Amino acid sequence: MCGITGFIDLKRQTSGPELEATARRMADSMVHRGPDDSGTWADPKAGIAFGFRRLSIIDLSPAGHQPMVSAGGRHVLCYNGEVYNAEELRRELGSRSPNWRGHSDTEVMLECFAAWGIEKSVNKLIGMFAFAFWEEDAQRLWLVRDRLGIKPLYWAQMGSAFLFGSEMRALRAHPAFAAEIDRDAAALFIRHNYYPNPRTVFSGVQQLPPGHMLCLEPGKAARIAPYWSLADVARQGRQELFKGDETEASAALETLLADAVKRRMVADVPLGAFLSGGYDSSTVVALMQAQSTRPVKTFSIGFNEEGYNEAQHAAAVAKHLGTDHTELYVTAEEAQAVIPRLPDIYDEPFADASQIPTYLVSQLAKRHVTVSLSGDGGDEIFAGYNRYTHASRFNDTIARVPGSLRRLGARALKATPAGLWDTGARLI
Repeated sequence: MCGITGFIDLKRQTSGPELEATARRMADSMVHRGPDDSGTWADPKAGIAFGFRRLSIIDLSPAGHQPMVSAGGRHVLCYNGEVYNAEELRRELGSRSPNWRGHSDTEVMLECFAAWGIEKSVNKLIGMFAFAFWEEDAQRLWLVRDRLGIKPLYWAQMGSAFLFGSEMRALRAHPAFAAEIDRDAAALFIRHNYYPNPRTVFSGVQQLPPGHMLCLEPGKAARIAPYWSLADVARQGRQELFKGDETEASAALETLLADAVKRRMVADVPLGAFLSGGYDSSTVVALMQAQSTRPVKTFSIGFNEEGYNEAQHAAAVAKHLGTDHTELYVTAEEAQAVIPRLPDIYDEPFADASQIPTYLVSQLAKRHVTVSLSGDGGDEIFAGYNRYTHASRFNDTIARVPGSLRRLGARALKATPAGLWDTGARLI
């Protein structure tokens, strides 16, 4: 996890030293994201500055330092994330390759953008990323976020300053930032338990949506456009259904998952995994251990309250797979001690019920490793939540009702005032 930030003084009235000092202040507000290294870059003529905090994972040498300038000197990249097919892209560049300074994925991405252009290159990337890319010739800034929004990226225009960063605290460190609560967004948070894209807790601050890129050119408003769509992927999947049987589908899925896990095990630092004992994290750890020559380091949090404790399941999986397992039983007092820190940890209101155990298991893992894989996203992809089972049963039942009656029922539901639904919910 790294932290990127930066800004453009659209009036170009800020001196070079002041640009760099402000970018450094913005980056240092995220030192927790990148404790290993930091850097700034500025171009006073363009009024632009980048700031960076680094958690070193691949290429720990100075050759991986950011912000990174391309071999040709015309492009600059400030990047948070991991691109897992960097070596394939390096080979694909072929004769267009520069004299490589190191083996970081940052350098590969930068030279791909310089060679092929950013829009073509982004679609080639396999990974999770949020980055800022500057084209000196066109005086053009690009902000890009990965397909599923795993890496965060915020932006705002405050007066004559265009700001961006991995966290909103970086934007707040700029003198032009105005912290005004967005009351409508707060209402959406109370309703949904999260801030729907692109809203945030602050007026004027937006999340860059997943799978989107933002382009800012001189004299123009920021332009945002998608480069990838989950809906398009789903439609394509329905049009090109898998032709094999269940056994063949299972084998194909295992091949895909094993490849995905293997790509994420590439690191120049110690690596481990969170293990809860559930299907998703257990699958990830099993695939890791199958491709590792030494016991994988796994980490679990346990609770003395039986209804909340999964540590025994994790321990059983760890024993079966032969991992190097570490568990920590947390008291109620230790869990409660985290609560006052949550507003600072998460930067804006956050309603995930697992945020405390996630913090605690991360704190535990950090004593032993730098990177940990997890099973996050497994329930969403493989319908692991109870709501999916309920929806499937409901769909099977409702399918027996004639279509004309279903349409009539749908119109009746839509015609029912929201207040009546609220009254019924209170009575229930």
